[in-house]
Amino acid sequence: MEAFRTLIRGWFGKLLLILFLTPFAFIGIEGYFSGGSKADVVKVVNGQEISKKELENRVKLYNSQLLKDNKVNGDETLLNQPFIENLALEDLISLTLLTQQAINLGLGLSDAQISQMLAQQPTFQENGKFSQARFEQYLRGNGLSKQALINDLRKDHAYNMLAAGIAQNALVNNIDVQQFLNLQTEKRDLFLAKVQLDDYKQKVKVSAQEVQDYYNKHQAQYKQAARVDVDYVVVQPAMLAAQVTPVTEQELQQAYQQYVAEAKKNQQYDVKQLLISLDQHDNDPAKAKKVADEVYAKIQAGLSFAEAVKQYSEDSLSKTEGGKINYTAGAFGAAFDQAVLSSQDKVTAPVKTDYGYHLIVAKAQASQVASFEAEKARLSAEVQQTKSDNLFRDTVNKLNELVVDNDALDVVTQQVKAARIDTVKDFTLFTQHPVLSDPAVKVKLFNEDVVNGDRNASSNIQVGPQGDIVWVKVRQYYPSKVQDLAQVKAKVQAKLIEKKAYEAAKKDLQQSLAAFKSQPAQQALATSKLNFEHIGIRNRGQVTLEVQRVAFSLPQPAAGKWSVDTVALDNDLIVVAVADVQKDDINKLPAEVLKQQKAFYEGLRGQQLLNDYAEYLKSKAKIK
Repeated sequence: MEAFRTLIRGWFGKLLLILFLTPFAFIGIEGYFSGGSKADVVKVVNGQEISKKELENRVKLYNSQLLKDNKVNGDETLLNQPFIENLALEDLISLTLLTQQAINLGLGLSDAQISQMLAQQPTFQENGKFSQARFEQYLRGNGLSKQALINDLRKDHAYNMLAAGIAQNALVNNIDVQQFLNLQTEKRDLFLAKVQLDDYKQKVKVSAQEVQDYYNKHQAQYKQAARVDVDYVVVQPAMLAAQVTPVTEQELQQAYQQYVAEAKKNQQYDVKQLLISLDQHDNDPAKAKKVADEVYAKIQAGLSFAEAVKQYSEDSLSKTEGGKINYTAGAFGAAFDQAVLSSQDKVTAPVKTDYGYHLIVAKAQASQVASFEAEKARLSAEVQQTKSDNLFRDTVNKLNELVVDNDALDVVTQQVKAARIDTVKDFTLFTQHPVLSDPAVKVKLFNEDVVNGDRNASSNIQVGPQGDIVWVKVRQYYPSKVQDLAQVKAKVQAKLIEKKAYEAAKKDLQQSLAAFKSQPAQQALATSKLNFEHIGIRNRGQVTLEVQRVAFSLPQPAAGKWSVDTVALDNDLIVVAVADVQKDDINKLPAEVLKQQKAFYEGLRGQQLLNDYAEYLKSKAKIK
């Protein structure tokens, strides 16, 4: 049962998670609602454009997933970007075609249905009720119109309906589920024996022609990565610490005044409003203003603001709270903010916003400003850090001009005595280095300009968590190429000797291995010279990949027998023996576990059906 609980935590489970992400999770909601000019269009699918922004969002998602893989150590420069971009584009084309087909099949919702769905979203609610203000603020923040949002949500819903419909046809039976579970949870009782190849290697002969033939056939194995010889110099903030002057009393006083001003700027207000909405007056500003003016006149004549809100406000949410709203500067526009500042607990004249006309009452909340003495230690530390940061920034700017103008790194060491120029030769994208391995540096070392002959000193590059600055200068660039036979002859010879030694050792074991096929294991062991070690019952993840490929491809042995085969590993021949194969019987699984695994496998099959359908649509589509 533990195998089922750990399934999703393994590599296979992580891969499968990607298959079930919704379009919103893949692209991000901004990917659906981003506009663009014709120049930003990367593909047109049946007349529908796919924007550069959408492609960039999808690529970012793939990159973020791959960067979590320990094989690249979070280094984006190691990713095959052309391949990822092509994969992302094909994915977007599929998504577009499937969405178009869903709309054609009538799976979209009406405007009214989507509006009702939006009203039920917690994001747009306040105190359990739909807030027009929140909704409008969301639209403004994302640069959307209500209709654009509705249109894109219609597409997303249609796609999900189509995907769900296809997935429901991905029916599987218990045999399918059993095979699927066997693939992930099967365990095998393993014995291993080791034969060292050193003695065999001493007897092996490799001819020059064999070396030449192997090299000709496997040249791709001897491709050398692009590399550079590079000079670099690093400047750290600590190198300039002695030049930072102490904080003066005047600087502290100025800092305190800024603190006081900032506290006043961040003054909080209790705000109430009476809204005459444009929506309630045919979107006619003149009609709405006329009503707002009439209400304002009644308040001026003595009607209380609370009573006016109760009678006339057209904001259903704030109306129940006496007009009280959760005010944030900028949410309703500059005119609203100015009215809040000028209100001073009095009703303002009608203020126009995108929502209509507001009568506003605002009162500043009580605020506490700490004394100079209470803030002195904190402000002193902040001012000292600011002076250090400013000195470092100014020094870097000055040094950067000198480096670029003189195309030299020694100008840095002349100005900053603690700095020094270091040189690294044969640096590649895969070389580990405390400074040069930073992705921002590697981009400077292996970009197209360098490939095309640029050997100028770089501008400043920030590296590391402390904000250190580095300048680099490529001295020599060596392009990626297949190494000559003379360079790799020793490696080729070693490879062939190992291969021949393995074949010779396996030939010597032929009789012993054959015995396991025809005899019970104990009888075959009695005549074998092999010394087997029992490593126990293991699943796929508990053995090396080389052993796994052999152990889990061997047939299940008959009772009392072993299934055996060999594999080369670390200068040894390893004999892999399978004594038993254990499979979980799905009939013994709890009903809930079986239900989950069956649904999981149906999801896989459904995704494959969806992919196949997308490929069919591509074959019929006009894509340019």
